[in-house]
Amino acid sequence: MIAFARRNRFAAKCIAVGAALAVVAAACLIQLAGVQLLTGQATAQAATRSRTYTRTVSAQRGRILDTNGNVLAQSVERYDVIGDPLTISTFEPVDCGTTEAKTLGYCHAIDDQPVGVTGAAAVARLLATVLDVNTMELGAQLDGTNRYTVIARDVTPEVKRRIDDLHLGGVVYCELTSERVYSTDNLIGALLGGVDDEGAGASGLEQSLNDTLTGTDGYVTYQQGNGGEVIPGTVTDSQDAVNGSDVTLTIDRDVDWYVKQVIQDGLEELKASWAIAVVQDVRTGEIIALEDTDDIEAGTDAAKMTVSRAVSETFEPGSIGKVITMAGLLQTGLHQATDQFTVPYSINKDGQEFHDATQHGSEHWTLAGILQNSSNVGMVMAAENYTNEQRYEFLTKFGVGQPTGLNLPGETNGLLSAAENWDGRTKDTVLFGQGYTVNALQLTNIVATIANRGVRQEQSLVKSTTDPDGHVTETEEGDGERVVDEDVAADVLNAMESVAEEYANVASVDGYRVASKTGTAEVAGADGSLTSIVCDWSGIIPADNPRFVVTVVVKDPQSARYGGLSAGPLFAKIGEFLMQKYEVPTSSPRTDAIPVDW
Repeated sequence: MIAFARRNRFAAKCIAVGAALAVVAAACLIQLAGVQLLTGQATAQAATRSRTYTRTVSAQRGRILDTNGNVLAQSVERYDVIGDPLTISTFEPVDCGTTEAKTLGYCHAIDDQPVGVTGAAAVARLLATVLDVNTMELGAQLDGTNRYTVIARDVTPEVKRRIDDLHLGGVVYCELTSERVYSTDNLIGALLGGVDDEGAGASGLEQSLNDTLTGTDGYVTYQQGNGGEVIPGTVTDSQDAVNGSDVTLTIDRDVDWYVKQVIQDGLEELKASWAIAVVQDVRTGEIIALEDTDDIEAGTDAAKMTVSRAVSETFEPGSIGKVITMAGLLQTGLHQATDQFTVPYSINKDGQEFHDATQHGSEHWTLAGILQNSSNVGMVMAAENYTNEQRYEFLTKFGVGQPTGLNLPGETNGLLSAAENWDGRTKDTVLFGQGYTVNALQLTNIVATIANRGVRQEQSLVKSTTDPDGHVTETEEGDGERVVDEDVAADVLNAMESVAEEYANVASVDGYRVASKTGTAEVAGADGSLTSIVCDWSGIIPADNPRFVVTVVVKDPQSARYGGLSAGPLFAKIGEFLMQKYEVPTSSPRTDAIPVDW
């Protein structure tokens, strides 16, 4: 009887357990049915999404080339090394000689010895054999639960291949990026500028040309395995990257290099503060060389924080400004180049005293002679009926106070106040290059306007652009703006050639006629008083068939403190090089000199 009761209780328990299992099985079947029939597609899609990865395909930044196709700046293939700390925490190295190593076809070892640790410490030890990193610091960096940490940036393809050979796929991988490199050393360093950490132009031409140089990134969408590898046949979408366009400059690297050497040597010889030089093609307005004596390499922090002195430094042009005055006097019909003047050393006009740079008696000079002898007094006398409005008009027509159109970062327009704001002295000092400021590019184009028969060309630094498909777009040359008549420009150039003849012993170029104007201006020193000087020379070569204008500006030379004696010899060295490089025919003898005295 007791046994029968025990059997009944056991049977009841079995039935209860069976019923419970049946309920569980029914629930599983219902859930399975629900997954299959109701949520199966959503679950599969979720699983696919978790494996789907969209990788950016970086576009290559365009190159910057010189006029002859020499590469000045380019982006090269580099990689960022990325770690996945969460996955790294589970990393176990494969010892060499084991069955697992034979199956996988690789193993992990350091100097043929087992790694000896696991996780972040193991990965750090392995990477330290390739990267110049502290093993313990890297191990600490990789010890975490995040999924993305940058281990190293901009490693070379060779280093990337060595990392691949460590067989750390799934825990460490390399992302394609690029590094901007420059081949110019300190040539036009600040002018080229540099890029920021994201590869965008941060300064100089890299910044001003950024839209042209920058490409459009592409992408590829695929499913990846546990090791981060692409699952074959799972690429669902992609877009090719479009690289940026190449930019060819008007700069000739060989000329620029020579110009740099000349002004650096001159800086040392003259014991000056700095020097600037510009070479411009008269016919096209193209800038062939644009240099200063600052020692800045493109792409460096200094290049990113410094504006090119050649475009940012402004100064009073001094007596080179007399070129504008003579051109204006001739163009308005107030004078001819042969008009005669008796010019004393000093003059008092409206209570203002004006004098020349050196003592002299009353000289019999023509207007051409006033320019040749760089007489301040003569210019004030000749401009007796030259109104303030006319003075301002021709200054602006020649580009004073006006943008060059190059749109360079840090470029300044100089200072030129309106005529109605001139005081009793400034209205006359502007006649001889004081009371306003220019940069070296503006000064060069003033003289180039005379060399170009009175037409002011728009200056250019970009010769052409080449898109990723190889299509070349040349920079269009503007028609230029006529500032003075051709015969006026010819007379001013003629007088400038007489100026150059005065300096034939220090600034001549054998076989070639030169037309030039010198300048020396007092400028504010560190204490704000007029304790510094700027010496400049801007010359046309050859004078009989103008090809180039060369401008040299020197700040505070300790010897030869006049433009003709300091900047002039540097011009001559540059001019001689240009004539030889471009095989310019020698000049014919001068036979049409305008009289300079009477």
